[in-house]
This record gives sequence, structure tokens and C-alpha cells, in this order.
Amino acid sequence: MARARRRRRKPRKARKKASKPKKRRVRVALPRPTRAETLLLALAKDLTGTPLDGALSRLADAFTPGADLPREVYGAWIKSRREKTTSLALSWAREQVRLSLEETIARSPRTRPALGLAPDTLAWLLLAACEAIAHEPPSAVTDRVRTVLELSGHAAPAG
Repeated sequence: MARARRRRRKPRKARKKASKPKKRRVRVALPRPTRAETLLLALAKDLTGTPLDGALSRLADAFTPGADLPREVYGAWIKSRREKTTSLALSWAREQVRLSLEETIARSPRTRPALGLAPDTLAWLLLAACEAIAHEPPSAVTDRVRTVLELSGHAAPAG
């Protein structure tokens, strides 16, 4: 009879397939936001709902040579060059600033045409101009801010 019992048992291969495989938990580690991301997102929040001339002044002030934002963004950019997630997070935070500026441009009444550019293109141009202020000597900052305001169409041209 012992022999008959052996025949009734399933072969080992069949028993292994019948059991359910164990699910492995995948742990996702989210990096903490960098200080640059935090500063950029706070700036984007400040620009929302502000008149364009005030928003451009705040943006220019954030990128003056002595400000923390340009230094933090540069440091975060250097550190994130090999980390895709961190790089995307930094880019997303910068894009939030541009979108906030674009919304401000779209809502503001124009005093004169701003080079005939669409609000998204003008926002990109003005953000790039304000970021470039960080590389200017401190004595030239007021002139650059006036130029940015002229580009936006919200300041009287100098001359």
C-alpha cells in the first residue's frame, strides 16, 4: 500500500507550479527637494497674481548677483547632472516659474506691443534675461531690469 500512496502524490514540479509566487515589494526612494527647487517654487508662487511689472521686479531681484537663488540653482544643477530624477525635479521647478510668468503676461494689459511674441515665448525670454542678470556686475543690474521691463512692453523706452 505504501507504493500506491506514492503514486497518488503529485510530482515535485507540479507542486511548485501550484504555489503562488511571493510578491516582492518595490521600495521607491523619493529624493528630498533641493533648496534650489524650494526657492524656485516659492518664487513661482510669489509671481502668481502679481502685476507684470511687480512680477518682473521680484524675478529680477531673485536673480541679482548677491542673491541665493542663482548660486543654489547652479549648485543643484551640477549635483543633478548624473541623477535623472533630481534633474527633472529641478527643471520642473524652473518650468513652474516660467508658467507663472506666462500666466501673468497673459492676464496683464499691454501698454505697447511686446515684440509681437506669444505669452509663452515672452515668458521664456524674460526668464532667461532675468537669469542672466546673475552674471552682470552689480552696477549694471538696474539698467538690465529696465531693459527687461521695456522688453515686456510695460515700461517707457529709454532715450
